[in-house]
Amino acid sequence: MHISIDARGASWYAGTGIGTYTREILRNILDIDESNNYYLFWSGRDYEMLKKYNNIKISISSRKHHRFWEQYYIPDILKSRNIDIYHMPQNGIGIPPVKNSLYVATIHDLIPYIMPETAGRGYLTKFISQMPFIISSVDMIITVSKWSKNDIMRIFGVPEDKIAVTHLAADSIFKPIDKEKASVFIKEKYGLGDDIILYLGGFSPRKNVKSILVAFSMIYKNLSKKYKIVIIGSAKDDHQFLGKLAQTLNIGDRVFFTGYVPYEDLPYFYNACDVFVYPSLYEGFGLPVLEAMNCGTPTITSNVSSIPEVAGDGALLINPFDTEELSDAMAEVLEDDTLKVDLIEKGFERASMFSWKRTA
Repeated sequence: MHISIDARGASWYAGTGIGTYTREILRNILDIDESNNYYLFWSGRDYEMLKKYNNIKISISSRKHHRFWEQYYIPDILKSRNIDIYHMPQNGIGIPPVKNSLYVATIHDLIPYIMPETAGRGYLTKFISQMPFIISSVDMIITVSKWSKNDIMRIFGVPEDKIAVTHLAADSIFKPIDKEKASVFIKEKYGLGDDIILYLGGFSPRKNVKSILVAFSMIYKNLSKKYKIVIIGSAKDDHQFLGKLAQTLNIGDRVFFTGYVPYEDLPYFYNACDVFVYPSLYEGFGLPVLEAMNCGTPTITSNVSSIPEVAGDGALLINPFDTEELSDAMAEVLEDDTLKVDLIEKGFERASMFSWKRTA
């Protein structure tokens, strides 16, 4: 069989959930399937990971000319190469207007429909305008959680048997590292000390980062150590808002914004911190929760949308709309070593249920 995959998202969205998904799905499918032939659409020259496979051909595009590719080049390749199945891992965005094979799209979530106020204007317009055509054109939909599957069925009326659920998994770099070693690493590179409450995962309003600051301001004076909140992510408008909020709450000296952190450094932060807090209001999956549990990090996260499906009993679940409940949970985890150990053990056990090989 001849299978084509639009793998451009591996480089376009590197470091994001979609980028990780595209790269890991591709790598694991090719590891286990030597009988079918694969034709890959790629962007950029960094395709070292693909050179060991003998059953692939690669076409390299530029992001500058992506519309030409999607409207003319890709449909021509699908037809001339007699492609049987064409898989689009990045929500089906960029689907060709002409159909020359069976189409499969991975739709990670429908957040632009459910919380449009949290999506960027350009992405929102593109997503809302293209998704009805994508849904009606594909022969099969893959999604990353039962929650997202139910959203797709509810909003678009898609039959249940047209949707397959394949959970995500943490990258193999997310694993336990000696806490002292991890602490030394981030101290030397980022100037951070011990006693850290960690957040990473973006600054969209739906991520609810402000609640971490408010919750911390309610308890920090009563904690046994001088904890600080470390927030990872490139500086954006919401980043500035959070900095001002920290000053207003009189915790400016307890909140540290790292700015951009290379992907390979993230495991050190997970392993150095005392607790990872992820109070998101809505997720299609919530990959950072799985990354944290895979590193053996005690985790506090939300009891809404897909997150309980991912975290199970491996994290302490809270109502993200209740700041007092979040503050109580943070104090409890930081002050109770028995609870920490319990969360670490259950988090490991839960995280072991997810693997990219199983997903592929």
